[in-house]
Amino acid sequence: MEYKDYYRTLGVSRTADEKEIKKAYRKLAQQYHPDKNPGDKAAEQRFKEINEAYTVLSDADKRSKYDRFGSQWEQYERAGGRPEDFDWGRWAGAPGGAPGGTPGGGYTRTISPEEFEQMFGGSSGFSNFFETLFGGRGGARPGRRTAGYGFDPSTIGGVNIPQPATEATAQVTLDEAFHGTTRVLERSDRTRLEVNIPRGVQTGSKVRMRGAAGQGDIVITVEVLADAAYLREGDNLRVSVPIDLYTALLGGEAQVTAPDTTVVLRIPAGTQNGKVFRLRGLGMPHLKKPENRGDLLAVAEVRLPTHLSDREKQLFEELRQIRAR
Repeated sequence: MEYKDYYRTLGVSRTADEKEIKKAYRKLAQQYHPDKNPGDKAAEQRFKEINEAYTVLSDADKRSKYDRFGSQWEQYERAGGRPEDFDWGRWAGAPGGAPGGTPGGGYTRTISPEEFEQMFGGSSGFSNFFETLFGGRGGARPGRRTAGYGFDPSTIGGVNIPQPATEATAQVTLDEAFHGTTRVLERSDRTRLEVNIPRGVQTGSKVRMRGAAGQGDIVITVEVLADAAYLREGDNLRVSVPIDLYTALLGGEAQVTAPDTTVVLRIPAGTQNGKVFRLRGLGMPHLKKPENRGDLLAVAEVRLPTHLSDREKQLFEELRQIRAR
């Protein structure tokens, strides 16, 4: 059984607070997200490890248990013990409390790979280490795996479903927040619920399912992941627009890509680097009135020419002399 150093995975110290852990997770998740690394198996595996580490370190109970386990594991290794001889039974499946668990604590379920693909977009299950330490009552023994994918339903693949299910969290991309999306949740009685995430949601937005499956309301808190192209500012979106030097000096046109369209922006002569052009109505939909939208803030990014020819250098030198007069 390989010990997982979740702090090293996220690149944070063991004394890192919740804010530091979340910041590190968001940065790494964005870097290694499968959508940005199509076909890259190494990035996909790294993404799984990052999610597993965040699942543990972002949960106070799990982090506390993990820290206690880690200190005993280090003592055991220093004493020259072998992993196969370690007393995993004291830890396996205990739900964050004292080693061995508490009566009625812990719960696992099994879903098919096909269901997992539909629910969580192709990610894989947690490691043997995670399942042993945080799996259900008794946990999985070292070196063994149950059929399918076993999970602690309090933290599965970015969708958090406490028992009994009254609250949940779901991560969505900016594109999903723009167009609206769905998530499929599975309850402890195997009832599957499809949740509609409306257009315009922001981090912290709550979606309520009233009387879901006869078991009371479910309140889903949404977290919108950072996007590589756009910086979100409320319902406005900020995007960089590359402009060559000649267009900035003499004026011209540049293409600007909004989430659902591409428009041509007229660039006036003498445009400075960093100038912001406000394109009204091309930002994010308003949550309560999605037919209304915020603005797209196009930021001019003037790019200097490179690999100049001798003639170009001569012309720029002449221009400099003219400007110096």
